[in-house]
Amino acid sequence: MRIHLLAILLACLGPIHSQASPLQRKPNIIFILTDDQGYGDLSCHGNPILKTPNLDRLHDEAARFTDFHVSPTCAPTRSALLTGRHEFKNGVTHTINERERLSPDSKTLPQALKRAGYRTGIFGKWHLGDEPAYQPGKRGFDEVFIHGAGGIGQSYPGSCGDAPGNTYFDPVILHNGTFVRTKGYCTDVFFGRAIRWIDQQRHGDAPFYCHIATNAPHAPLQVRPEDAARYAGKVPPETARFFGMVANIDDNVGRLLEKLREWKLDENTLIVFMNDNGGTAGVKVHNAGMRGSKGSPWLGGTRAASFWRWKGTLTAGDRPQLAAHIDFFPTLAEIAGVDLTSDERRQIEGISLVSALTDPATAWPDRTLFTHVGRWAKGASPETGKYQNASVRSARWHLVSEGKPKAPRQPAAPSEAGQAPPSWQLFDVAADPGERNNIAADHPEIVSSMKRSFESWWSSLRPLMLNENAPLARENPFKALYLEQQRTTGIRDAEP
Repeated sequence: MRIHLLAILLACLGPIHSQASPLQRKPNIIFILTDDQGYGDLSCHGNPILKTPNLDRLHDEAARFTDFHVSPTCAPTRSALLTGRHEFKNGVTHTINERERLSPDSKTLPQALKRAGYRTGIFGKWHLGDEPAYQPGKRGFDEVFIHGAGGIGQSYPGSCGDAPGNTYFDPVILHNGTFVRTKGYCTDVFFGRAIRWIDQQRHGDAPFYCHIATNAPHAPLQVRPEDAARYAGKVPPETARFFGMVANIDDNVGRLLEKLREWKLDENTLIVFMNDNGGTAGVKVHNAGMRGSKGSPWLGGTRAASFWRWKGTLTAGDRPQLAAHIDFFPTLAEIAGVDLTSDERRQIEGISLVSALTDPATAWPDRTLFTHVGRWAKGASPETGKYQNASVRSARWHLVSEGKPKAPRQPAAPSEAGQAPPSWQLFDVAADPGERNNIAADHPEIVSSMKRSFESWWSSLRPLMLNENAPLARENPFKALYLEQQRTTGIRDAEP
């Protein structure tokens, strides 16, 4: 985990909300989100070593956004996906230190889907607060089957921590408020439990939203030996373990697709697949020609796969429109026929992607997206990190400020008082997608305009950064609950 965020605003448009949709209403929805798999970690995206036949099939059958962006790290992306607005506005400016907690006032996608008659379930990673009031059961999920913190076995000062001693094998999982011990590898466990829940839902009258968020292939690279063996000797050992974890995810996607076919759910189920940030252990093998990786404001830190398969309804093929994680909520809300509340309308910054999903050639207005690291020191003013690892993006241009700003050579402008001015770089990503040629000196008017947008955007964030001065909890709540349950009733095995 390393950096923070990609926020997204619209340039001249206001948000587009739920409205009459050209699509059939209320399909079942399955969302698959992997952890630390990069855009280049798919064979359909040109990886020369890694084989992902089931994800490739999903890609081939899906409407897929080729210029889709998320945040550079874990919790920020999840926050934006579930709320339709930039993570800083949800209080999420880090992945630990109580700054990963989703603001209690934020309205979530599963809450909206429940009003439209959906049953909702989450399986795997949450990472938006481990304290009871922040857990997914309080944020719209009916069925909750999760690990704690940002990864299985993680523990940090404060409230962000998993059950003690947990590993990717036979992990202890919090199931609807009670810890259970599972059998098997974590990804197999999460997909298996999700498939079982889908089987239960398909016999009822309500549509379902199934949120499968894998812990893999996030480090530590705990992998089944047989999966690591698939790539042993082909790449360095660390990458072999990482690729083995991705291959195991691919196997489970194939398992899920086969069950949907068997149950005849293909044509009334929308499957969405994404990765949560830029690549990690695989980028040295293949990064799809991009600069940067997880934790950076470059395109390699934010570009993500975005596959939307709805057989019989969406035509497969590329969607070139600039899109992002904050569009997820309004898109699914429109597809599901959600009547958005006034609070949700005010909150959502993203736009519905339905018109692009149904027509690849649809006119698409330019927009402005913002990425920011966050992760300034605990207790420090956010202003100390304002210009560090930040970027502004439009369809053609990408303005990037990387690292610490240089010392000023002249007095700072009023908007930058007390800070050294950033060293902005400008790239024409339409002509230079690898971001090799800084052309800021050639286009001062573009730089100036995008800088003004950044300043305005930053000012809008500051009042909503609610977790900056939150005191650290004395103990991880998952640890405390686990130890209390172990002392009283014990940890039972999960149902097979």
